Amino acid sequence: MAKSSKDMEMAYAGVPYHAAGRAKSAPRSHRSYERSKRMLDILMASVGLAVLSPLMAIVAILIKLDDPRGGVLFRQVRVGRWGQEFTMFKFRSMASDAEQRLEQLLQLNEIQGKMFKMKNDPRITRIGRLLRKTSLDELPQLWNVLLGNMSLVGPRPSLPREVAQYTIAERERLHVIPGCTGLWQVSGRSRLSFEEMVALDLHYIRHRNLRMDIGLIFRTFKVMILKSDAY
Repeated sequence: MAKSSKDMEMAYAGVPYHAAGRAKSAPRSHRSYERSKRMLDILMASVGLAVLSPLMAIVAILIKLDDPRGGVLFRQVRVGRWGQEFTMFKFRSMASDAEQRLEQLLQLNEIQGKMFKMKNDPRITRIGRLLRKTSLDELPQLWNVLLGNMSLVGPRPSLPREVAQYTIAERERLHVIPGCTGLWQVSGRSRLSFEEMVALDLHYIRHRNLRMDIGLIFRTFKVMILKSDAY
């Protein structure tokens, strides 16, 4: 959604992004799309949680057997629409002390830009490597979709430390609700640079519609079944 120049100046001059204000009004077609998108999110997330609950229970047991010291879920603060922070849920795929060890590994980052990715990250557990390869670690994000702080389709939700380094252009990613999947996830994922991810996210934001969303959901299923670039 478009923002006035005054709002943009406030948003990028040290004022918290969400405090700079939202667009005064959106076209009727856009409001209709967002309502339909929210209905789709609620329907598919509810069905997904119901159908996948036995699998999620098995995953939870395997995580505890692999590393009994940590919890089943990993909770992390992410930045959502208009800069609002929220807690994102994932199945834990790393050792219980992973966050404390991150600082030691930052220099080994294998992705150019503001994200951290490392293919052979020593913090990942045995079951965690399988969960990431199949993207099963992201199933708890369906709860985030029901809560409304994530959508099924949208830009990857960023960490606060990443957003703090965003350029004005990159902050356009905060104009929409972040998603569980999107163009980045089905177009190469961890093989892409941060700049390539941003370019794909901005393309989605500027051209999004319900048909595109449904297409990306089906493409995500295909990627999960046939191959995965996640690590």
